[in-house]
Amino acid sequence: MTDKLIPLRIAGVGYSLPETVITNDDLTKLYETSDEWIYTRTGIKERRVVSGEQNAIDLGFEAAQRALEKAKMNPDDIDLIVAASSAPPDLYPAIACHIHQRLGIKAQIPAFDITAACSGLIYGLSIARAYVASGMYKNILIVATDNNSRLVNWEDRSTSILFGDGAGAMVVTQAEDGIDDIIAIDIKADGNYGNLIELSFDGKNCPLVEQYEEKPKGIRMNGRGVYTFVAKILPHYVENLITNAGLKAEDIDYLIPHQANIRIIQAVQERLGYSDDKVVTNIKYYGNTSAASIPIALAESVEKGNVKLGTTAVLCGFGAGMTWGGAIVRLREGIC
Repeated sequence: MTDKLIPLRIAGVGYSLPETVITNDDLTKLYETSDEWIYTRTGIKERRVVSGEQNAIDLGFEAAQRALEKAKMNPDDIDLIVAASSAPPDLYPAIACHIHQRLGIKAQIPAFDITAACSGLIYGLSIARAYVASGMYKNILIVATDNNSRLVNWEDRSTSILFGDGAGAMVVTQAEDGIDDIIAIDIKADGNYGNLIELSFDGKNCPLVEQYEEKPKGIRMNGRGVYTFVAKILPHYVENLITNAGLKAEDIDYLIPHQANIRIIQAVQERLGYSDDKVVTNIKYYGNTSAASIPIALAESVEKGNVKLGTTAVLCGFGAGMTWGGAIVRLREGIC
């Protein structure tokens, strides 16, 4: 521990996607819909989904391996694992513990999961930033992984069209050059709007006591309510994040938002006055990959040359809870 706050460096970013592609046309086999109907309302053309035994742990492990490779670190260099997921295959052991085992880390380091839905990556980065700043941990692996295709009701057209599966990971460490890659970070929640997006994990009461009415299975979403809430809050929130950091919108090179709905992304873009080349979107091909969407969008856009490194970006997300958060980060050369 130290009295002086230690700056953080984003050392590596990686991602993983399942191979199976489900197009909008494929969904017409399940219910009455069309490619045009889905695309005009969401910006989604297709999504990736897990198949067979593959799950969020597998995707998270692959993303973690790639992030470690970009960071030029070995698994044993990591001294804390934080996993963000709303779709774990098991409530316990934690996904973070599974990844600890899969990576073959010899040390008995702490590993835990957080549940902040689609805001999970930002929440995880905020936790990591605090731990690095305090000197408690040096090298932290953040894994955001979800396979909501297992949790949606595939008879519900309003939600099943939205979600895809995927994982993203970040390795962060102490910045030896004294330059903090997190210029600003903030997380928030308002539980008064928790009923806008819900997913119940029900068991059963003891057979010796009165039972309770079980809740419906699958993700339940008030789509109109979510859009109204987020469209009202997020554009102003991101603008304030930039202003409170002593910056202007034009000081930011890229906006990398959670990929939930193209209309919400466009609302933030319009508020900041950004051209299309400054806004990263891949929702067209992957749908809403929940907590994984931001690191997937970042790493893939760098691979494709759509995002240049040595720049700054705003990462922002929102999700069930309701939760939301944002970070202004430096994108150093070589991170992905």
